[in-house]
Amino acid sequence: MIQSILDNDLYKFTMQQAVHMLYPRVDVAYIFINRSDTPFPDGFAEKLQCEVNRMANFKLTSEEKAFLSDTCYFMTPVYLDFLEHYTFDPKEVCLHQDGGRLNLTIKGPWYRTILWEVPLMAIISELYFVMTNAEPLSHAKQTAINLNKARVLSDNGIRFADFGTRRRFSSLAHNTLIKDILGVEGNTLIGTSNVFLAQHFNIKPIGTLAHEWFMFHAVLNGYRMANPTGVDAWIAAFHGDLGVALTDTFTTDVFLSTFDTMHAKLFDGVRHDSGDPFEYIEKVISHYKKLHINPITKTIVFSDGLDITKAVHIHEKCKGRINDSYGIGTNLTNDVGVTPLNIVIKLAKCRTAPDKAWHKAIKLSDDIAKNTGDREELDHCINVLQRGI
Repeated sequence: MIQSILDNDLYKFTMQQAVHMLYPRVDVAYIFINRSDTPFPDGFAEKLQCEVNRMANFKLTSEEKAFLSDTCYFMTPVYLDFLEHYTFDPKEVCLHQDGGRLNLTIKGPWYRTILWEVPLMAIISELYFVMTNAEPLSHAKQTAINLNKARVLSDNGIRFADFGTRRRFSSLAHNTLIKDILGVEGNTLIGTSNVFLAQHFNIKPIGTLAHEWFMFHAVLNGYRMANPTGVDAWIAAFHGDLGVALTDTFTTDVFLSTFDTMHAKLFDGVRHDSGDPFEYIEKVISHYKKLHINPITKTIVFSDGLDITKAVHIHEKCKGRINDSYGIGTNLTNDVGVTPLNIVIKLAKCRTAPDKAWHKAIKLSDDIAKNTGDREELDHCINVLQRGI
């Protein structure tokens, strides 16, 4: 199911480098969230445990290290040496099953546990379809769907990347998808978040950072300072590389209130991951203009539950006003005739050092359905931020 230590999204590695560099003493805990309450079959946890145990066998090969060194110019020699000796520790994952309910937590040093999220979700997704005897469309029909999407995106001049590792139908379907797209003449695929497939197909690995980065900085510095200090820490780690800012961890309005001229000029653009994309376009363009920055010099990366039709509509709204690109996930890697799982793994709590107290971590999204964390803590966050803006 998982093919390599690199069968993971790039932003987990980039964040791991930043955590390894800046926050080596931080401990964290993640929790599994089954948004649609899909029941898992009997014996699922035992099968999943076997796959978790198998993860301990993966190590970075010399060829993989060379690929990262050549392709990911922002990765330091110190980090690559660390990753070369890194191994997954299954003891960091605790899981059990109550009837159809799967309970899963990940706990340990942040610089180690940060790599578990994406491969675990990919395993859960694929194992679910194996154990429920899901019947996907034929290979020919899957290929036809893949080719049609690639052609529509190409015909509309839409630059897109594959972001579908975490909820893919299977590793084989994921591989086939990339192969099919690359077979379309004039395709506009700019890369994949999956580092293993990027190496395999000799395309660009794509990714920056995730919500957990800002969730941690809220614990470290408070909700009002989470965004500016999170951005500054990212700059300290990468000096202007990987310059796409994720805006919706504590709502985009709050993010933009501290996204000043210096930061807006330093970052290449922003990423939309929740809320109305058309309202977001207007909001971001207006913000750049307010800062006397020409929006056409910046990019919005759209990554919120995209399908091809939605991407085309958004692209039309951006055309000639601001650059746009698209990270399309589940609709690429799990459009095979089954109902994809609606699952996430999110940061739940952290502590800044082993001798410090644990604090709850939350996400206050532009879409209330994507909020995560303790309800009381979410209410506290809302009260703090409402007093601050």
